[in-house]
Amino acid sequence: MRVITGKARGVNLKTPDGLKTRPTTDRVKEAMFSIIQFELPGARVLDLFGGTGQLGIEALSRGAKSAVFVDSGEQACSLIRENLRRTKLEANAKVVRADYLEYLQRCNERFDIILLDPPYAEVFLENALKKLTQIDILQSGGIIVAERPVGKELPWEFQGFSRSRDYKYGSTLLTLYRRDSIEK
Repeated sequence: MRVITGKARGVNLKTPDGLKTRPTTDRVKEAMFSIIQFELPGARVLDLFGGTGQLGIEALSRGAKSAVFVDSGEQACSLIRENLRRTKLEANAKVVRADYLEYLQRCNERFDIILLDPPYAEVFLENALKKLTQIDILQSGGIIVAERPVGKELPWEFQGFSRSRDYKYGSTLLTLYRRDSIEK
C-alpha cells in the first residue's frame, strides 16, 4: 500500500498484521480521488474510520488543508501516526481515538469532505450516514464519500443531501452524497 500521488507520492504505508483491517485497494483509492480531485485543494477532511490512515493521507498528499483521523483502536491510531510520520504530513493532521458515533456526537469542527470506509460486515456505514445527516459538521456543498461492498444498499435520500450515481470497481462501490447548498 502506497500514496498514489501528490507531496508524498510513492511513500509506502505500513499495514497492520492479520486480517482485522481491510485497506482500500489502490485501484479503488485512485478512482475515489479522481472523482473528488477538484474538491481537495484546501479542504478540511474527516477520515472517520481511519484504519491505516491511507485515505486521509492521500487527501493531504493531494492538497487538503487538514485531516482528522478517527479510529477506536489504539493499534490503528498508532499505525496512522506512524504513516503520517513516514509521509511527513503530520503537521496538518489530528488522530483521535474514539468510537465513531461518540466522536460525531461531540464534534464541533466542520469539514468539506468526509471519507467513510468502515468494516464491511457491520452496520457502521449506515449508522454513520444517518448521524452525519442529522448533525451540522459538513459544510454547505460538502461531500461524503462512502465505500461499500456490492450488495450493501444505502438510502437514496437524506434530507438536505443529494446522492450521485454509484461508481463500481470490482466488488466495491463508491457513493457520493453532497450536502445541499444552504442559502444565507
